[in-house]
Amino acid sequence: MPVANLKIEDVAFGGKGVARDNGKAIFVPYTIDGETVQADIVREKKKFGEAELIEVLTRSPERVTPECSYFEKCGGCAYQHISYSHQLALKFRQVRDALERIGKFTDVPMRPIIPSPVPYGYRNRVTVHIQDGDIGFFRRDSHRLIDVEQCPISTDAVNAALRQLRTTSPRDGHCTLREHPGARIFSQTNDLVADALQKLVQSLVPQGQQLLIDAYCGGGFFAKALMDRFEEVIGIDWDRFAIEEANRTATAKETYIAGDVAGELTQLAADGSPASGQLGLIRPTLIVDPPAIGLPEPVRDSIINLAPRTFIYISCNPATLARDLAAFRAAFELQSVTPLDMFPQTAEIEVVVHLQARSASVHQI
Repeated sequence: MPVANLKIEDVAFGGKGVARDNGKAIFVPYTIDGETVQADIVREKKKFGEAELIEVLTRSPERVTPECSYFEKCGGCAYQHISYSHQLALKFRQVRDALERIGKFTDVPMRPIIPSPVPYGYRNRVTVHIQDGDIGFFRRDSHRLIDVEQCPISTDAVNAALRQLRTTSPRDGHCTLREHPGARIFSQTNDLVADALQKLVQSLVPQGQQLLIDAYCGGGFFAKALMDRFEEVIGIDWDRFAIEEANRTATAKETYIAGDVAGELTQLAADGSPASGQLGLIRPTLIVDPPAIGLPEPVRDSIINLAPRTFIYISCNPATLARDLAAFRAAFELQSVTPLDMFPQTAEIEVVVHLQARSASVHQI
């Protein structure tokens, strides 16, 4: 395959640098915008190509020495070669660009990205894989395992659990190592940024509200933090174990439902909440925190029919977020978009979007 000298113009969501070769986008991992590199173009598609870095010819001032000896082999981290301040700048830009390019929004009301107080040693859980005596993570773009003795982005407690596991000769399979004991349900992996995320959502919700609907609620991370602002709280999630955990500490004003989000939202809009009757007169506050695939079309339709006055969308995928927000353009107006760096050194991004229902007098975005 051809070897080319390329100028890296940008870094795409996912972590790969973007160059141009005869007008075609070429993606090169472990590069930084502004660098000139020599790369081996290993795959060519109709509209883009993929390359492997051979040498950095012109080095970015943002290039730093990675702290992990497995970096560029392990598939977990994409940004350890980039200064933390520049990682934040890239992630901010990736969110804004996705909303402009995919969502077709202009003048996106971006707020500054919220950084992680610690760029390493933040992960409170990891899932390691075990095969033929190796314990670790998958190699980049591969199902082959790399044996890992320590993970620098994980907390000391998680690394201690990894060292202990390595002394036990475990069977092939996988194992999740956690800093915190408790129910095995979804939770945020960065405690400090999770706290900032919760406080941010709280700041977007005024006191003295009637009804909160928390879709994809998990164990009630947002619902329970906001409970004192509402007369009634309803959480919905497909994971019955998460709903069991939410119900374990539920008060009389809380109702948690295990079921399909689209179906439950549609039912609530049609029949009313358990305590409050018809929702048409209530205009609830809605929070959604879906997986990376975003909101399926039936959920988007249910949200439009539900017509919440305040709508907060938490996303871990700028592309699906932009697609979904475009579908809400006529019904809701963007108030703010706040990225959070829940996962330093990786390409992942967390985003909180605050929307308000449009009135008839408000022009479309």
